[in-house]
Amino acid sequence: MKKAFTFLLAAALVIAASGCFPGTNTYTPREPAGFFSGIWHGWIAPVSLIVGLFRPEVRIYEPYNTGWFYDCGFYIAVIAGFGGVALSRNRKKKDRS
Repeated sequence: MKKAFTFLLAAALVIAASGCFPGTNTYTPREPAGFFSGIWHGWIAPVSLIVGLFRPEVRIYEPYNTGWFYDCGFYIAVIAGFGGVALSRNRKKKDRS
């Protein structure tokens, strides 16, 4: 029961986040994506990659961005997200020993 609830919660979050994918005409050259959009796009990059296989308009990276600030937020989120997963796995292995 707990696994089913977790799966449904994860599926609901993915569906809710689907409106915020990069490359879906949410941003324009007049209002480019900024630092916090970069953080969000970095967090959802793995999901954007999978969805982009089926919907070509979805990108991993927003082409209309503010430049360095967007890049900084994007890479902070990517590194923190994937690094955080690796650190939690190492901690669990040490606890079992």
